[in-house]
Amino acid sequence: MRLRNNKNAKDIINNSRYVVLNPEEQISTWSKLFGNKNPIHIEIGMGKGNFIIGMAKLHPEINFIGIEMYDSVLMHAVKKLDELELSNLKLIRMDANDIDKVFKKEISLIYLNFSDPWPKNRNAKRRLTHERLLSKYDNIFKKDKVIFMKTDNIKLFAFSIESLSNYGYTLKNVTLDLHSEDIENVETEYEKKFSSKGIRINRLEAYK
Repeated sequence: MRLRNNKNAKDIINNSRYVVLNPEEQISTWSKLFGNKNPIHIEIGMGKGNFIIGMAKLHPEINFIGIEMYDSVLMHAVKKLDELELSNLKLIRMDANDIDKVFKKEISLIYLNFSDPWPKNRNAKRRLTHERLLSKYDNIFKKDKVIFMKTDNIKLFAFSIESLSNYGYTLKNVTLDLHSEDIENVETEYEKKFSSKGIRINRLEAYK
């Protein structure tokens, strides 16, 4: 996917009350930033924000943090929040590889929704369910380790099942057709697009 550069994206992001500009300075103090001790859930690769915003609306008892690498994408989420008042949502522009520099023993759940599959074998280490990143997640979980994943890519899904299992996670509620299941689901932008074309969505929950 080619990303269009928007010269105003950085200014829009920097002026948003939802965006944390220096997230590494909040390490170990995210609860203080939210002003409560509610569980903190993060979405790595939040895209344009449909999922994380929808979850924040549905669950005011949980604090949510959306993470996105690209200004041009994060900007769209920021614009959607202009007229909303959500005290339980923050956004970060950062690379997932730096996740352990921003959080330390304070996250209760990670969402991985429609992550880049990095299909070539030489790029496997970049996949968000690769052992290299799973080891980083170890350092950010508060106690129990919980990962919820959704993807349309069956090869990435199979890779993730193997990788998570080998790393010691127990898998539950694994499905190859999420929309046929009775599971709470907030759709992402990609999910709506794929589903409209009849593409099935794969989902799993991983616990350790």
